[in-house]
Order: sequence, then structure tokens, then C-alpha cells
Amino acid sequence: MKRILSGVQPSGRAHLGNYLGAIRQHIEMAEKYEAYLFIADLHALTTVKDPEQMKKQTYDLAVSYLALGLDPKKTVFFKQSDLSEHAELCWILDCIVKMPFLERAHAWKDAQAKGKKEATVGLFNYPILQAADILLYQPDLVPVGQDQKQHIEMTRDIATTFNNTFGKTFKIPEPSIKKEVAVVPGTDGQKMSKSYGNTIEIFADDATLKKQVMGIVTSSVPLEDPKDPKSCNVFQIYKLLATPEATKDLENKYIKGGFGYGDAKKALLAKILDHFDKAREKYQELYPKQDYVYGIIEEGNKKAKEQAGKTLEEVKKKIGYK
Repeated sequence: MKRILSGVQPSGRAHLGNYLGAIRQHIEMAEKYEAYLFIADLHALTTVKDPEQMKKQTYDLAVSYLALGLDPKKTVFFKQSDLSEHAELCWILDCIVKMPFLERAHAWKDAQAKGKKEATVGLFNYPILQAADILLYQPDLVPVGQDQKQHIEMTRDIATTFNNTFGKTFKIPEPSIKKEVAVVPGTDGQKMSKSYGNTIEIFADDATLKKQVMGIVTSSVPLEDPKDPKSCNVFQIYKLLATPEATKDLENKYIKGGFGYGDAKKALLAKILDHFDKAREKYQELYPKQDYVYGIIEEGNKKAKEQAGKTLEEVKKKIGYK
């Protein structure tokens, strides 16, 4: 059976962009593949500096995945920082990667372009740690969003460099990107992201969720006039959750006219509440059960450490540490 590996940062509450771009894909693929999924809290340290916030967001992400359908019997679900192998392999890979290679990374270029004086070594080194995360588990596929494609390509290059230098050690992974959900629009039309403050949170209370949906930016076309669904953020989000039939029905209402953006937002809100009804209930049920949730992570840590330790032991032999 082929293996998949992916990780998600605990940088805030789970939102539609997380779900449509990653979480849904992770859970679905676990039915077909041997699945490893981790909470990427080492990566989150590049932005989250408050310890209580880190703990809360890490726990919230774990509960969110479980509520949305992750089966711990089918997925090795673990926490990155609990396995020292990630940081250890990262250092080893640091020693074979050249500086200009890292300077090509989009995330670093963006930070430089925006003049971020607070950009850290961790942000610069992000692709190396990501490569270590992946290569430790020898996956065949890495399900990611379109924005992470370059980092997977960098991982492949790093693995190839190591293999060519020390002998075949790492499997060369392939990215798995669903084109139809490569980019999920946020409430302002940009990519949905916590850093842009344009998210629709799956587990927000009803009032907050309604406020977020009703705040989606739309054009000023009058209610009675026909509208172009392809240029509407509301419609673009709706079709990612709805059936083809429901999507076509909403599209017809746009084109016919007499259907306002407020009506479209109400339809989207209803669709979100219906789609996540059971997950929202389960989230409330699981959140107080800390022993249960942390128990699942601890069990996942043990299974992940077995595979990570095996790979790292082979790496140490190849470089002469053993």
C-alpha cells in the first residue's frame, strides 16, 4: 500500500480553506493509503510566540481533525515537536543544502519583498525542516495545496542531493494537488488565510459564522439585475461544498436576476451549517475530553517515532555517524 504524509500548522482555528484545501483530502486519502498526518507545531513557532496560544491552537487543531472525520485507527496522527528526529534530520540536511537554493523559496522572497525585518532564520530554513518532515516517513505522495508545490519540489531536490552524495536512502515523493480546490477564496477575494484575516471558521459559534459569511466582499450589481457567478466569491465558495445540482440551481438564480448577493450569502451560510452539522456537534462533544484527545496523539507519536527512528538510523549510517 502506498503511503501519504502531510502536516498542518496550528496557527488558528480551522477554516474552510483548511478543510477544502487540505483536511478533507487528508481524511479521504486515509481510506486508500497508509496515512501519516502531523500537527506542524515546530513550523508554527515562526509566527506563534505565545505559549498558551500555541497549546490552545494545537489542541484545537487536533479536536477539529477528529470532529471532521479523522480515524486514528487509519491514520498515524502525531505532533511534530514530540519527535526529536525532525530537528535532528533537519540539521543533517542543513549541511548539504546551499544558501542560494533556499533564497529561491517563495515564502522567503515574499518576506524580503515585504521588508519584514523580523523574518527569522526559522522562516528562511522552513523548506529544510519541511523536507525532514517528509523524508523521515518515506511517503509516496504528499497531499498539499498549490502554494506548497515549490516546497515539495525542493524536498525532492534535497532528497536527490543526499542520495547522490551518500547513496540511495530517501524515496522521492510526489505532490498530490487537487486542482479544483488549489486556492480557496477568502471573504475578501484573496486566498483564504488566517494571516489575511479573511477566514470562515468551521467551528465558530452561529453568530460569528453568520458575521463572517455575510461579510464576504461582493460587487454592487443591483438585486434585480443578472449577475456573473464566476466572478462572485460567494458562489466560488458555495460550489466547493455543494452538489453539481445545487451549484447549477444557484448559478441559474444568478443569471436570471432578482436574486441578491445577500440571498446568495444566506444560501452559503445554510450550506455550511448543513455540511458541517455533525462535525460541529462532535467538536463540542470532544473538546472537553482532553485525556482522550491527547491519548490519540501519544499513540500516534509512538507509531511515527518507530518509522522516523528507522529512517534516521539509516541516515546516520550513511553519513558515518554509526
